[in-house]
Amino acid sequence: QALLATYGQDHDAEQPLWLGSVKSNIGHTQAAAGVAGVIKMVMAMRHGVLPRTLHVDEPSPQVDWSAGHVELLTEARPWPENDRPRRAAVSGFGVSGTNAHVILEQAPEPVTGEQRADSAPVVGLVPLAVSGRGSAGLAGQADRLASYLEEHPDLELTTVARSLLESRGQLPDRGVVLAADREQAMAGLRALGRGEQAPGVITTEGGPVKEGRLAVLFTGQGSQYPGMAQTLTSTFPVFRDAFEETCAQLDAHLTGHAPHPVADVVLGEHGDLIHQTLYTQP
Repeated sequence: QALLATYGQDHDAEQPLWLGSVKSNIGHTQAAAGVAGVIKMVMAMRHGVLPRTLHVDEPSPQVDWSAGHVELLTEARPWPENDRPRRAAVSGFGVSGTNAHVILEQAPEPVTGEQRADSAPVVGLVPLAVSGRGSAGLAGQADRLASYLEEHPDLELTTVARSLLESRGQLPDRGVVLAADREQAMAGLRALGRGEQAPGVITTEGGPVKEGRLAVLFTGQGSQYPGMAQTLTSTFPVFRDAFEETCAQLDAHLTGHAPHPVADVVLGEHGDLIHQTLYTQP
């Protein structure tokens, strides 16, 4: 009924909203049910085909299908290109009452090497990936890269990082230097060249990462924590804009019920208030 009341009103009999279910294809995948629907629609966009929903003989009589233009995908249908990107919506319904609805849009055509900007602004941390054979080989590669950056001060870190990933072989012993600017990049690379530990330097040397501890964050009630979006909102404008817009929508619905804006609670300005169900599952 919700789909009929929203999307179904802007369609007509010639171009209805097509409805399908991934569970008819692979069954209920429990915790992966939501992402299975996302994967299905991404592949549908890639191949230009709306997949058939299996085991459907007739629409459920429990739904008033005349309330809007929504039809079941009882057969596979072509999804041709037109003057706008393909779009699809995926719904997931959790047993705890947590419902998710995601709108997907067809990605633009990949940008070729010739179309890429030679100078891209540095946003947040840039990973400089270095590899070699053995500790000496890894150290030597790090030193040579540091020297190269010193000799070419006009190179952007993002350009160097992309070249390291796309045009260099990945040898067994590896290191990554995370840097926000050239000074941090040089310091990290020189430390890697000396075989020393330093902030932002991570090495494997043929095995698991030597430094760092494994943390597992279980979803459901308990995955939230104060300040959970601080780094993303301060580093990536696209995330910050989407976060603020979403919180504004929630605040509008919570007027009279929640004493504090959702964004302030998520960013940790009110301590552990985020653990209250009102904010955890608004």
